[in-house]
Amino acid sequence: MSALSHTPVMLAEVLASLAPRAGEAYADGTFGGGGYSAAILDAAPCTVFAIDRDPEAIARGAGLAARHPGRLHLIEGNFADLCTLLGAQGVAMLDGVVLDLGVSSFQIDDAARGFSFRADGPLDMRMQRSGPTAADLIATLNEAELADTLFHFGEERASRRIARAIVAARAEAPITTTGRLASIIRAVLPPDRSGHDPATRSFQALRIRVNDELGAIERGLAQAAAMLAPGGRLVVVSFHSLEDRIVKRFMTEAAGRLPAPSRHAPAAHRPERGPARYRLLTGKALRPGAAECAANPRARSARLRALQRLMQEEGA
Repeated sequence: MSALSHTPVMLAEVLASLAPRAGEAYADGTFGGGGYSAAILDAAPCTVFAIDRDPEAIARGAGLAARHPGRLHLIEGNFADLCTLLGAQGVAMLDGVVLDLGVSSFQIDDAARGFSFRADGPLDMRMQRSGPTAADLIATLNEAELADTLFHFGEERASRRIARAIVAARAEAPITTTGRLASIIRAVLPPDRSGHDPATRSFQALRIRVNDELGAIERGLAQAAAMLAPGGRLVVVSFHSLEDRIVKRFMTEAAGRLPAPSRHAPAAHRPERGPARYRLLTGKALRPGAAECAANPRARSARLRALQRLMQEEGA
C-alpha cells in the first residue's frame, strides 16, 4: 500500500485549529493510520486517547504508542460512544477532539475488507468486523428498501433502476463480491461525465448503512462537544455532503446561530435561544489547497469545520 494514500488530509489546518498545548488531553476519535495522533503528539508534550472501531487500526497503533510511552492510549470502540469509552479510562474532560469521518485509506486499499470496487473482494464493508455485511443487505432488503438506501445514503438519482437490477441479478445467483455488484451497477448506468465510476455512490450508500455512519456522527459530535473543557476545541474533517451537512448543522446550533423563526409562527412554537456555550472557529468550511489536492487526490472533497467551547457562556 502506498504511503501517499495514507497521508492525513488537511493536517496543517487540523493542527492549527486544534492548537495542541503541553499537558493537555486530546481524543482522536478516528485513529485510522494514526497520522493525526502522531502529529498532535509531536506538536506538544500532551496526551492522546486514540479511538477506532476497527481492531486492525488499533493493532497498527502499537508502534506509535511504543514511541510515546504513557502519552498515547489506544481504545477499540466507536467514537459515537466517546463518553463511555473515555469514562472507562477515568477521563471526564478533554482539551480537544479531532474526527476524520468516513472510511480510512487502509480499509479502502484492502480488497479483503470489501469497501472498494477497484479490486474484487468479498462484499463486506464492516468497519468493526461484526454485524450484517453489505452482502447481507443486498440479499435481504426488498427492492424499495434497496432503492431508499441508495438514494438517501448515496444521493443516487438512479437508485430505483439500480435496485431493480440488483434484485433481478440476485435471483440468478447470490451477490457476494464487490466486482459482481459493481458490474451490475455499471450495466445499467452510463459512464459519469465527471469521470467517477458509476458504482461510487451505491458503494458509499451501502457502507454508510452497514456501519450506521450518519447516526454515529450525530451521537459522536454531541458527546465530543459535551466533553470539551472551557477553551477546548472540536475539529472535524468530512468528505461528502451528507457528513458535512450534519457537522455544519450541529456546530451552527451549538454556537447559538439558529435560523430566525418565522414571524408568522405562533410564539409557543418558536425555539428559545439560551446562552451560547460554543463559538465557531470556521465561519465556513476550510478547503484543502491546490497543492495538497494534487499530491493526495483523497483530499479534494475534504471540508474542515471547528468549534470551541467558551470560557463562559455568552449571554449568561
